[in-house]
Amino acid sequence: MLERLIFEYSSEGKKGYSLPEIDVPAEPVEKLIEQRHLRKELPELPEVSEVEVARHFTRLSHENYSIDSHFYPLGSCTMKYNPKVNEDVARLQGFTNIHPLQPDALSQGALQLMYELEKYLAEISGLSRVTLQPAAGAQGELTGMLMIRAYHQSMGNPRKKVIIPDSAHGTNPASAVLSGYEVVEVKSDNEGRVDLEDLKKKADAECAAFMLTNPNTLGLFEKNILQISKILKEHEILLYLDGANLNAMLGLCRPGDMGFDVVHFNLHKTFSTPHGGGGPGSGPVGVKESLVSFLPVPVIEKKDEHFYLNYAHPKSIGKVQGFYGNFGVMVKAYAYIRTLGNSGLKEVSENAILNANYMKKRLEGYFELPFKVDCMHEFVLSGSLQKKAGVSTKDIAKRLLDYGFHPPTVYFPLIVDEAMMIEPTETETKEVLDRFCDAMIAIAKEVKENPEIVKSAPHTTPVARLDETKAAKELDLRWKGKIS
Repeated sequence: MLERLIFEYSSEGKKGYSLPEIDVPAEPVEKLIEQRHLRKELPELPEVSEVEVARHFTRLSHENYSIDSHFYPLGSCTMKYNPKVNEDVARLQGFTNIHPLQPDALSQGALQLMYELEKYLAEISGLSRVTLQPAAGAQGELTGMLMIRAYHQSMGNPRKKVIIPDSAHGTNPASAVLSGYEVVEVKSDNEGRVDLEDLKKKADAECAAFMLTNPNTLGLFEKNILQISKILKEHEILLYLDGANLNAMLGLCRPGDMGFDVVHFNLHKTFSTPHGGGGPGSGPVGVKESLVSFLPVPVIEKKDEHFYLNYAHPKSIGKVQGFYGNFGVMVKAYAYIRTLGNSGLKEVSENAILNANYMKKRLEGYFELPFKVDCMHEFVLSGSLQKKAGVSTKDIAKRLLDYGFHPPTVYFPLIVDEAMMIEPTETETKEVLDRFCDAMIAIAKEVKENPEIVKSAPHTTPVARLDETKAAKELDLRWKGKIS
């Protein structure tokens, strides 16, 4: 049944509260609040009982799709389950009761945690130092690009261009442009990886950086990464890693060893802290020694067992956050790393890779597989076969809702026609993966036998297919009406 609006439960005179009688002299409200701040009319609020409020919002919560209740196969998002022990640790009073303006002497525990988290991330990535300030991956990208610009300026030439693959995340060109650069696109080769010949043509002394995701958005490892690094170093071009897919490399290899100069991390992806609506996120950035002096201030330092915030960095790009990042997210990521240790982090990537290849193998006979090679932690299918029968990838995504699954990332990367990007993560069991694969296979069969049921999906959700264009152009997020 479709849950009613809270206003539909309203009846005049109902109350969901009881207040004690006033035991101090009552003053007219006009004496306490200036007339210009007072309402002329009462707000339109529902009059409901406490039990109606509790039941209404409990029923609504059951309509929510969350990682605690369902599987998110969103490619490039790494929507993994968040261990509850991390939440418990973040709620410890010693962490929740501190304030970012406290002096160093009263913040030693928090500073030690951030200092050690930076060391862990530096070791995992093979880089020299890390800033924890950025609040999300996109802000981490911008921070990294601003440091790259500052580095080249210090060398006498900020340069003009940034090279980005045609399969890149949309935030990459956005961050480059916001940093004052022109974007130069490099093509993918027939294997879905960077076209080395095209890169050689585009790389020159006017290029500041190459922003690369590895594994890339097709879920493929850039096997020529050392050659890519060599081509760039010939022109003193810095190599930037979009760390969205770092979940495939934990404990297996390190970006710094491949030649990357800058890496941004997504703590809300790889290191299992709440993602999206469960946020906030966190996007630390690691750099090699040559860029350390440009890190945002303050930098966390340690002297004689005392931790402190150091602002004495004249070449720094300055602050990118009002305070030192989203601390609660850092606590959860710290707990995650300490819980798993070296072998556990390696197992994360191994299981993520195993899960993705298992699903790819099960589904490749029912959907077009653009690149028929082993993948890393995610893979991309194409709905081009189904499109010939008049069924689009969007139709398949809508039909998955009827089977109780959140759709995968669709129509990305743009270089694959009718793309479906699937990432299972390491936290899902084989039984869950099989149920999802069974649903996808069933839909592929429906396309052949009864395509209309797919084209008109979803059929079992509270709301049927929406006019997405109208919804984007005519935002209607507010209820208006009189309470009966």
